[in-house]
Amino acid sequence: MKTLSGILMLVLVLCGMSLFSFKAPRGKKSLSALSGAACATFLPEAFLRYAVGGVFHLDYVSQIGETMGSLGGLAAGALVPLAFGISPVFSIILGLSLIKVSLLPAFITAYLLSFVVEQMQKRIPEGIDLLVVILVIPVAASLVAGFIQPVVLGVLEVIGGTILSAVDGNPYVMGAILGAIIPIVGMTPLSSMVLTALIGLTGVPMAVGALTCYGSSIVNAALFKKLKLGTASTPLAVAIEPLTQVDIISSNPIPIYATNLFSGMVSGIVVTFFGLKVPVTGMATPWAGLLVTLGNNAIQTTLLAVAIITVVSLMFGFLGALVFKRYRIEAVDNTPEFEGTTEVTSEKEKEAVKTKGGVTYEHSYGHQ
Repeated sequence: MKTLSGILMLVLVLCGMSLFSFKAPRGKKSLSALSGAACATFLPEAFLRYAVGGVFHLDYVSQIGETMGSLGGLAAGALVPLAFGISPVFSIILGLSLIKVSLLPAFITAYLLSFVVEQMQKRIPEGIDLLVVILVIPVAASLVAGFIQPVVLGVLEVIGGTILSAVDGNPYVMGAILGAIIPIVGMTPLSSMVLTALIGLTGVPMAVGALTCYGSSIVNAALFKKLKLGTASTPLAVAIEPLTQVDIISSNPIPIYATNLFSGMVSGIVVTFFGLKVPVTGMATPWAGLLVTLGNNAIQTTLLAVAIITVVSLMFGFLGALVFKRYRIEAVDNTPEFEGTTEVTSEKEKEAVKTKGGVTYEHSYGHQ
């Protein structure tokens, strides 16, 4: 029953993300901001805290990575309102209000309050609006985030229950289930690192999470390249950290999730067969997880397993691209909205443009 409820919860999260991307006002732009927040926080944490600091025992570097990883709330809280076209000062105020909140609750809070700040910016006289934002938004952010954070943790615990119940069963079934679930969670704002840390996953199950996330990065790189998802640099970006492209993933869920599902199951069985172990929890991230796995297992055995997973992942990536070659790709526009601004193409035009009720981005500190 735990397994079924966890899988159902994960499906609901994935459907909710895609529905938000397609139907929510400014949903795609907000998810683009979430991608930027993940890139600015989770990626430095993965490399500095775990890959460099953890493997080479550099405590100072680990602390830097840990600090950057803890600022996901600030990053999401600032980047989401910027995507709405809200002034940088107001955006930073909202971001600082969410500095102690984790990434996903901060994102939801920032998305909801951005509509409020936007109306304040439009309707309240200049100068007074700053005072009102300072008095209202930090308190409102704390209240909203305080309500959302337990809900997100509850969702993670339900999905984590599925993983824990799988760990107690047949090891190969465990490998297949974890290989299917963990990489897909890693492509959502829930974060596979947070999930595996929350349930304290270590040993073979953690190695499954680490190396299937690595395999997922290979799958996504091949899939993005063949299906022409994003720009020329997007396949490399999604290979380094899937969350940096969460907007594209949630806009094109079927080919990406389906391909990763089957690839992850096979890769999870491979890891289980070789009996690889990771003694550190929270390592469900592509490259940092790979380095930690290499550092804690026999090098020849690990390299053989990694080689097999790489080949399997490439095969599934190209196969997925072949199966979904006629799939209608949804493009994502990452350009922030700034009402009343005009497109400028030269430095001279940037200085000259003065539209009614609007200013250029560089000078947008108050009213639009």
